[in-house]
Amino acid sequence: MNLSIAIVGLPNVGKSTLFSALTKREVKISPIPFSTIDPNKAQVFVPDERLDQLAKLNPQSKVQPAIIEFVDVAGLIKNAHKGAGLGNQFLAQIRECQLILQVLRGFDKGIENVLGKINPQEEAEIVNLELLMKDLQTLEKILQKLEKEKDKEKLPLLQKIKENLEKGVAIRDLNLEEKEKEMIKDYQFLSQKPILYLLNSSSKESFSFPFIDLCLDLKEELEIGQFSEKELKELGIKSNLDLVIKACYNKLDLVTFYTLAGKKETRAWPLKRGENILKAAGKIHSQFEKEFKRAEVINWKELIKIGSFEEAKKLGKIKIVGKDYQVQDGDVIEIKI
Repeated sequence: MNLSIAIVGLPNVGKSTLFSALTKREVKISPIPFSTIDPNKAQVFVPDERLDQLAKLNPQSKVQPAIIEFVDVAGLIKNAHKGAGLGNQFLAQIRECQLILQVLRGFDKGIENVLGKINPQEEAEIVNLELLMKDLQTLEKILQKLEKEKDKEKLPLLQKIKENLEKGVAIRDLNLEEKEKEMIKDYQFLSQKPILYLLNSSSKESFSFPFIDLCLDLKEELEIGQFSEKELKELGIKSNLDLVIKACYNKLDLVTFYTLAGKKETRAWPLKRGENILKAAGKIHSQFEKEFKRAEVINWKELIKIGSFEEAKKLGKIKIVGKDYQVQDGDVIEIKI
């Protein structure tokens, strides 16, 4: 699974500043709305203290953390779903992502504010409405096709979704069953995607919005990124960007499993919570999923205590599991084919 996060919001709220701070890439940051047209994309490592400890068991190995891709989508405005401000193009960029990270403006420093005021609640509502309206447009076309085909399985579900969208209810809020989610998965509805809200402000105290997940001063975070680790330690300064990465990872409801490829690689792998060992095997290599026989599993803490996979085998601490085993967060896995 390619983990891709869309950074969205109105123009001039700090999206490109966040992207640059997270990815350590210089991008065009301008007070002029729509400075970003083509999306900026970059991958970042997921901070993982467990991986760091596992890597110490084999200091010569290459360490490969789990990876998340961030996509800096240009600013959305009212009527984006109708094409306003190249909105259709920008909304299409969100479709391929698994999570929406909306940046909300909580600062007023002379940079043009397209809303004309500081109102994170209204910003969130504008973007959510555009996602809903775009889904309605998409749904109309799908329903026309399914009605011609007389699809009795999907039609009732999609009609129910349409009725709720018309009432302003996002698909993510419908509490659909897993079977229903699977039925509509390929449509990649925008309002079905989970969403995180990040307030770009030096203080959350002046805002009383319970929906806000994170509050960071993005300009400050960008400046902190200019210092080396040694300088940050000397100054007693710490970045909070790891909180953003971890929050995205958790919102996607992922677990992490690990592989130790001899002395070559110590690696972290993301997996959807509840998925079985076959899915994990397929992430490592498609051949492992096809020719899977069994897997050897141990919890990372247990392995750290023992000191090596080989020693854990001798002590009888390795679990032998079949294809139905549900991978647990922190499992260290060796696939046998």
